Amino acid sequence: MSVSNNRLALEELHTSVAEELLARIKSGDAKPADLAVAVKFLKDNGVDALASNDSPLKRLAQVLPFSDTELTGIN
Repeated sequence: MSVSNNRLALEELHTSVAEELLARIKSGDAKPADLAVAVKFLKDNGVDALASNDSPLKRLAQVLPFSDTELTGIN
């Protein structure tokens, strides 16, 4: 397989993994292991997010049983 073909195959695999994870999550069929894989996939690809006002991430952070000090490490 040439370098060009190899790169195309890797891009296709990457896209397929992302689409499959997204489909499982959107359908509600994702198991805890699927969610863990999705988190690792995002982290491994340098994807992060800021919890902006009224975002799903902000709402999630608000319901977690941690104090601001525990979340930020700042006393």
